[in-house]
Amino acid sequence: MTPQSVPGEAPFADPSEGTDARVGDLRGRFATAYSASDAPSEKARAKLDSQNKLYVRERIALLFDEGTFVEDGRYANAMAAGLPADGVVTGRGEVDGRAAIVVANDPTVKAGSWGARTVEKIIRATEMALREELPIFWFVDSAGARITDQVELFPGRRGAGRIFHNQVALSGKVPQICCLFGPSAAGGAYIPSFTDLIIMVEGNASMYLGSPRMAEMVVGEKVSLEEMGGARMHCTVSGVGDLLATDDTEAIELAKLYFSYVPDNWRTPGPRYEAEAPAVPLTRHTVPEAESLPFDIREVIDGLVDDDSFFEIKPLFAAELVVGFGRMAGETVGIVANNSAVKGGVLFTDSADKATRFIWLCDAFGIPLIYLADVPGFMIGSEVERGGIIRHGAKMVSAVSEATVPQFCVVVRKAYGAGLYAMGGPGFMPDATLALPTAKIAVMGPEAAVNAVYANKIAEIADPDEQAAFIAARRAEYEEDVDLERLAADLVIDGVIEADALREELLHRLRYAARRDRHFSSRHRAVPPV
Repeated sequence: MTPQSVPGEAPFADPSEGTDARVGDLRGRFATAYSASDAPSEKARAKLDSQNKLYVRERIALLFDEGTFVEDGRYANAMAAGLPADGVVTGRGEVDGRAAIVVANDPTVKAGSWGARTVEKIIRATEMALREELPIFWFVDSAGARITDQVELFPGRRGAGRIFHNQVALSGKVPQICCLFGPSAAGGAYIPSFTDLIIMVEGNASMYLGSPRMAEMVVGEKVSLEEMGGARMHCTVSGVGDLLATDDTEAIELAKLYFSYVPDNWRTPGPRYEAEAPAVPLTRHTVPEAESLPFDIREVIDGLVDDDSFFEIKPLFAAELVVGFGRMAGETVGIVANNSAVKGGVLFTDSADKATRFIWLCDAFGIPLIYLADVPGFMIGSEVERGGIIRHGAKMVSAVSEATVPQFCVVVRKAYGAGLYAMGGPGFMPDATLALPTAKIAVMGPEAAVNAVYANKIAEIADPDEQAAFIAARRAEYEEDVDLERLAADLVIDGVIEADALREELLHRLRYAARRDRHFSSRHRAVPPV
């Protein structure tokens, strides 16, 4: 490994120094190889500028604290012309004083494509991450494998498949954070997919298994690159992307901000910061009392977490559910919250998937979970049934069940049907189930329940006034049956609390729950309903 040098600074003595011609020759050749990957050519720089991209070493300089980066394998393939570092920069440095590894494609070297040495460097970086349990940042900008090198890089024990194998082994062990600056094509598209967070630069980033040209040739589909695998599509439609960035600099800033919420690895506690009061504290008027009145659940989140500390994940995908990290008294918590402002907060297949993966992420890295329930349940209808909503809902319930970190269910307003289960309700052994006075817990809402039970009787009543009176009476009976005081008296919920006292209540309970046992069950593994 060699320390990162300032671009343009010669790391070797002049070849004319010394008396041994062989040493002088080596110095000259290494100096040439060094300078070849030190900065892009004028032509390559012009292309980067036209795409609003940074050079690979500029990206790395933005990631790591100044003077901390050491590089591995800079002279890979140095004897081949036009392949400096074989198109990938790997090494380690410190991000805000915390050690981490980087794997960064160089798109100025054959479009960042993979050769045999590229793959070997990436494998070595992942082995280092496994051995030392270090976080790994993936800076992806690659056209995929070089077909000319396929025998050397594709099928063997240390071929490209080993990268994916190691990424799976790293999953849940250390944070893996991906900034996707350009393409991630064919098999290479799996590198981002195995990471914890994918940040995509709009207009430049793309992911696809088959290019638009290949799709036209193989399946006869004519489609643009953006439609096939562009950044906005993946962040809004497929859900593969987590965050959309405007340029390389913002992508790296988001990656570092995300890193500030997670621990170095699964064994260590997360970073802690100075406690701050919420920007706008919760009041008894924050949550509308009428369950039918939509509102943005972020108002509750912002009233719970430290000032300006909420980091939302997948904000453009399945927006009926909000997930992300916040800080409470300086420590990270994960938040899963129904948002009635979007589709009434109903859970769909996409929102179930979104929640499931976030719950897995928090559980992997010891981050407590707070569920803010305002959910009418899972969506119904033939379209969602054909889409497997039962399977996706079961996956979310499985994730809630298996999580062993401290979990708190806060019923903000309604929690109906399996929505209560998916949001960490009492049957799933949360550390506490709390309710605001606006809360309602039931199999279904009063109107739907009365219609389900008394549909025939209602239809038999001809007089509209008599019919309305009958429905009102039955609704009153139903609401009395699920009265919040009764649920508290029957120990269904652990406490009823006003919104303005909720943050302090949760802070106390979070401190006590930190001592909980993290064992769930003894087995080889679950068989999740995916």
